[in-house]
Amino acid sequence: MIALQDKSVLVIGLGASGMAACRLLLKHGARVTAVDSADTATVQVQARELRTQGVTVRIGSNAPIAGEFDLAVISPGVPLDLPLVQDLRQRNVPLIGELELGYQHARCLCVGITGTNGKTTTTELVERLLTHTQRKTVACGNIGLPLCDVVEQTKNLDVLTVEISSFQLETTQFFRSAVAVLLNITPDHLDRHPAMVDYVRAKGRVFANQQPFDWAIVQNEALAQLRAAGVKIPSKIITFSANDSQADIYRDRSLIISRIEGWVGPLLDLEQCRLRGPHNAENLMAALAVGRVLRIPLAEMVDALQSYAPAPHRCELVAEISGVKFINDSKATNVDALRQALLSISPAEPGKPNVWLIAGGKDKGLDYHELGPLLAQRVKGAFLIGEMRERIRAAWGLFTACTTVDSLLEATKQAACGAASGDVVLLSPACSSFDMFRNYQHRGDVFREAVGNLGGGETKEEAKTILKMAT
Repeated sequence: MIALQDKSVLVIGLGASGMAACRLLLKHGARVTAVDSADTATVQVQARELRTQGVTVRIGSNAPIAGEFDLAVISPGVPLDLPLVQDLRQRNVPLIGELELGYQHARCLCVGITGTNGKTTTTELVERLLTHTQRKTVACGNIGLPLCDVVEQTKNLDVLTVEISSFQLETTQFFRSAVAVLLNITPDHLDRHPAMVDYVRAKGRVFANQQPFDWAIVQNEALAQLRAAGVKIPSKIITFSANDSQADIYRDRSLIISRIEGWVGPLLDLEQCRLRGPHNAENLMAALAVGRVLRIPLAEMVDALQSYAPAPHRCELVAEISGVKFINDSKATNVDALRQALLSISPAEPGKPNVWLIAGGKDKGLDYHELGPLLAQRVKGAFLIGEMRERIRAAWGLFTACTTVDSLLEATKQAACGAASGDVVLLSPACSSFDMFRNYQHRGDVFREAVGNLGGGETKEEAKTILKMAT
């Protein structure tokens, strides 16, 4: 653990993670300097708050900063190629992330959960398993509550349940999960990671400090990707898969089945759960495996998992109007998340598409072409928004009718007007939200509001005319 008393520490980024890091550093007697390249009203308020606590604050610049520092703590959203970060490395200033800082001062074991998709759902499932069986835990990390803000609680917890992003893993040093979960690895954040193999290795860092007596719970397909990238796992391994029956825990139609010695047989009937789709089957498998290694009785796990309801913005049914379902999947910020959303929606008639898709947003360096065949099978038409709309239209135009629109409100309105009973209007953007919205929650809330305001505007006939002109 890094001693902080009287040390000079630079905090880079004043989002939730940066502010939490500042609070913890001040509590432990560090002299804190905080910087942020933004100069928004929110950042100005944060800067004023920190200055009243004795923090030196500089906002509105990414340039190197003068002074000697014993440590730098970087927020996960800050790119590692900034001139400021490169300057610190050249000066041999130790650089860690907020997650690492919090971990070094925590006083209980961690269950760490990462993967491209499903992290938050699985983190909530594990938290539910633990609290349902009177284990004390807090869900923190990438889920929205920085680990630094719960350090003081850890002395009274049985275990921390930590959602971890690839950005957070890049700046870990000693972080160790006694139980580490890797859900899946599909293309994402390729605007930040130089290549897919770098993204795979970043995810694999969740196992880096594990010991032989720890546990790694890994999707079978992701395990193969790790091995191809040369990532080794030093702990005991449990595999799971919704598609590979050779995994330790696998899906057979609606049943989750285990082949683990001493735990052989059906574990859970998916028909009795409120989560749907193969991706959610894997989230449930991972939670069951965590419960197994933490010695939670199966009957108690089943009771907790069956009653879990999907969190907001994750294939959330917002409304059903005249037989048309409106589903908010704003959390789908990459191509594979969109794929899973489409696969989870049942067609109204076999072989006929029934989805009106709303997609688009900020570029993450992803390839959209591979989704084409599934779009042809499932999607009647796509309404595309944000900075990626023209690139996505170029990728999808041969597979489904694509219309570019200026806003999510307009997209929702046009999709609703074109939809018939049995259709689904699906917001599943396959992009991040930061070009038009504060975050994916804001985007989902705007969609909910748009659905709530349906009823005026164009008639069905006018909408059909618009669609014909667009295609």
